[in-house]
Amino acid sequence: MSPSFATLLQRIRACCLCQAALPLGCRPVLQAAPGARLLIVGQAPGRRVHASGIPFDDASGQRLRQWLGIDSTTFYDPQRVAIVPMGFCYPGSGRSGDLPPRPECAPTWHPQLLPRLARVQLRLAIGQYAQAGLLGDRRGRTLTETVQAWRGHLQHGVLPLPHPSPRNRLWLARNPWFEAELLPVLRQRVAQALAD
Repeated sequence: MSPSFATLLQRIRACCLCQAALPLGCRPVLQAAPGARLLIVGQAPGRRVHASGIPFDDASGQRLRQWLGIDSTTFYDPQRVAIVPMGFCYPGSGRSGDLPPRPECAPTWHPQLLPRLARVQLRLAIGQYAQAGLLGDRRGRTLTETVQAWRGHLQHGVLPLPHPSPRNRLWLARNPWFEAELLPVLRQRVAQALAD
C-alpha cells in the first residue's frame, strides 16, 4: 500500500540520502499538492533557497514569476503550482556556479511523487538537468536547441525553458525569440492551466 501524499512529503523532507555529499547538509525544498495544475521542475535549490527553505526565493524566482505572468501568492499556492526540482537539496558550488543536482534524488523520489500530481496541465522543464529528466532522448544536443524546439515539446505537455538566473542575461540577449515568441505562449498556457 502506498503512503498518503502528506506522508510521502514528510519522507521527502526528512531525506538524508546524500548527507555526506552536501556541504550545508540536507534540507529538501519542494512544494506540491495533489490539486496542482502547473508543475515546475528545476535543477536544485541555491544557497539562498537552502537558507530560507522556500523554492525560488531569489532573483531567479522573481524573473520566473515575471515569465509566468503570476504573482507570489499564486506561485506559492501548492494546490495550484507544484515545484519539484531534480535535486531537493543545495548541492554546493563549483567554479562556474552551483554544482549539478545530486544524482540520487530524482530517481528515488520522482517516481513516487510525480504520478500523484494527476491534475497537472503543464510541465515546465527549467534548465538542462530538468530537460534531461523530463524529455530524455527527445531533447536537443544543447539547451538552446531544446528550447528552440519548444513547440514540439509543448504538444506533449512539456515546455522547456532556460534557467531564469541573472547569469543567463547573455543567453537571453542572444536569443530574442525567447521573449518575443515563447514567453507570450508560456503566459497563455500558464493562465489556462491555473484557470480551471
